[in-house]
Amino acid sequence: MVTLEELEQNINKCKARMEAALQRANRTDTVTLVGATKTQPKELIQMIQDNKLLDVVGENHVQEIVEKYETGDKLTWHMIGQLQSNKVKYIIDKVALIHSLDRESLAQEIQKQATKHNKIMDCLIEINMGSEITKGGIEKENLFAFMQMLDKYPAIRIRGLMSVLPNLQDKEALKKMYIELNSLYEELKVKADKRHQIDILSCGMTNDFEMAIEFGGSNMIRLGRVLFGERDYGGKANG
Repeated sequence: MVTLEELEQNINKCKARMEAALQRANRTDTVTLVGATKTQPKELIQMIQDNKLLDVVGENHVQEIVEKYETGDKLTWHMIGQLQSNKVKYIIDKVALIHSLDRESLAQEIQKQATKHNKIMDCLIEINMGSEITKGGIEKENLFAFMQMLDKYPAIRIRGLMSVLPNLQDKEALKKMYIELNSLYEELKVKADKRHQIDILSCGMTNDFEMAIEFGGSNMIRLGRVLFGERDYGGKANG
């Protein structure tokens, strides 16, 4: 596990890179840094909370949220990975934001569980910008039809978009995808029903967060490896 000194250094370096990307884009707003703590131990969560290193942590798997939540009870938790409908009930009272809403069956279950807890659940719609069959997310052409469908689910409040862009060597192609994603986000701000609150564009991970900020207009990034180092469980790597 990364030491406290290493983690502080890593966070500060990333924040400096984030600020430089904002300046290159002539942006004056801020970017929320979500620590992607997949496969990291409870001790790391405790270190983050005790030393006030991050405000927000995100998990890819429901079981990890359930196991770590009490350790980091003063942190804000996000569900950043693919979410199975039958597991919504385990996290509905724990997470502030679900990043990966991408199908009606999941919307139905979020509606059901949020209603049970008398809460409005903030969600992001996941967009599959690269049309990759191994990733979740709706096709970008279906965004506004999907938003219309969500009229049936008043316990869901859409806060914006999330995307995991392809890991491309062609940086110009990636830049174009980010620009297109940002255009979708700006269009959603205009067209979304007023009951929603469109203010989050969650994109950018260890490999591409600077490009996401500079060209995609990202205001929420999800960082794992660059903060916590490599920790490989069964071939799974952090964001």
